Amino acid sequence: MAAAILQYVQAPEQDGKYAVKVGIIGGTGLDDPDLMENRTEKKVSTPFGEPSDVLVSGTVSGVPVVMVARHGRSHSIMPTNINNRANIYALKAEGCTHLMVSTACGILKEEIKPGDFVLLDSFIDRTTKRHQTFYDGDVAAGHPKGVCHIPMADPFCPEMRKIVQGVADSIESITLHPKGTMVTIEGPRFSSRAESHFFRLLNADVINMTTCPEVVLANEAGLSYCAIAMATDYDCWREGEAGVDIAEVLRVMKDNAIKMKELWLAAIGAIGEQATKEATDTRQAPAKNNIMGGE
Repeated sequence: MAAAILQYVQAPEQDGKYAVKVGIIGGTGLDDPDLMENRTEKKVSTPFGEPSDVLVSGTVSGVPVVMVARHGRSHSIMPTNINNRANIYALKAEGCTHLMVSTACGILKEEIKPGDFVLLDSFIDRTTKRHQTFYDGDVAAGHPKGVCHIPMADPFCPEMRKIVQGVADSIESITLHPKGTMVTIEGPRFSSRAESHFFRLLNADVINMTTCPEVVLANEAGLSYCAIAMATDYDCWREGEAGVDIAEVLRVMKDNAIKMKELWLAAIGAIGEQATKEATDTRQAPAKNNIMGGE
């Protein structure tokens, strides 16, 4: 049953497009259920346990959406303990075809400024304690059989990135960098100065604690996945400056959340209008075809 949900392909509508339903995973400050109309809440469980919070469903610009708060609505779940598998599985089981997420991040390059947004196109995973796959061999628990060797060359959906970039270009208050590599660390602590300099040597652009394995699992589930990173601070690589100040981070995040909501409202409607069957097929095919030893 779990494998069937992860690998299903939604039937196209008469105009040749998939029926778009957008899942939203909001980080701190961006888990606002009032973003949507016709709001309802639903508590669910999955073969992988319970999601971070209830699922909040409704519509944005006429597009059906389902939201889950990544850390819980009270920010009670630390990064390592987020049940990413349950979050992704639940959104897939609700019929989502696309997944749009936000994440706060530190800055690793001078040209990115606090308050800027970064449209992620790649990642470097430095986590060590998290479930990286739905296909973990625990068939007795209802998990799917086999091993999934999911490709990660292009983990973030190019079509969604193009749509979001076009929307952002029309919003004067937003500076959106068109690509960026995210380093994900285990957390919940921030980096040491030595680590921060090391990550800059890797040519990464930004750093957070949540992109991995969320993006990997979204790809295993065949979801078109787009992540917008909200830059808050310069981590601690700038010599002569203090390290991360949480009060300043929260101030920037509050301003970012206002801009992000504006971008989301416009981008979700654009995804509903512009998402194509071909791009959706491209994201869903590996979820079916890269399983070895399954049924």
